[in-house]
Amino acid sequence: MGIEAINPFELPLLNTVILLSSGVTVTYAHHSLIQGNRRGALYGLIFTIILAIIFTGFQGIEYSVSSFTITDGAFGSCFYFGTGFHGLHVMIGTAFLAVGF
Repeated sequence: MGIEAINPFELPLLNTVILLSSGVTVTYAHHSLIQGNRRGALYGLIFTIILAIIFTGFQGIEYSVSSFTITDGAFGSCFYFGTGFHGLHVMIGTAFLAVGF
């Protein structure tokens, strides 16, 4: 019995790689903008937005396949609180990037 944690080397690792990749693409967009490379800035932003949408979708999948809920003690509460607020941050950032695009 108890809580069965999600294997960190499956979907969570993929989501981490996607998240880090979006950091690379937004940095590329920023540096392109500084250098006056409008096309590079636009490509960087669009790839960042796409990666953020994919990340958010995979986070939803992770929630749907997890074997625990927010009411399953401290682990469930901390997991959903931490990942939920981070997911909200990503969604708000994605909206800002899309509006700025």
